[in-house]
Amino acid sequence: MAIHVSGAVARVELAPAAALFRSLSDPTRLAILRRLALGEARVGELVEEVGLAQSTVSKHLACLKDCGLVDSDPVGRASVFRLSQPALIDVLASAETVLQSTGQAVALCPAYGIDSCTEDSDER
Repeated sequence: MAIHVSGAVARVELAPAAALFRSLSDPTRLAILRRLALGEARVGELVEEVGLAQSTVSKHLACLKDCGLVDSDPVGRASVFRLSQPALIDVLASAETVLQSTGQAVALCPAYGIDSCTEDSDER
């Protein structure tokens, strides 16, 4: 399938997808999403799962909620979080398949590897 659009149009059309992938680019957010793919969880459970402070986990949950990727319901004094987009399970599974089939080459890539990522790069 070939799609022919100008560079500027393609960048505008792809901006939401790029924002989605940026929201998934943090290992903590991925760990939270992976856990929520198994079912609902309270913040305390997620804190145990990712091994970080509650304030850090809450910050990442707020980011994921702002992006529309997770929802929460109050239960007593706590909140129970769940995926708001079940299709994320397929996205995460597809990413794992790509990583397995490439031998995790992206982690070694000088442009996108773990040690070379920057938050504010628009060049990539």
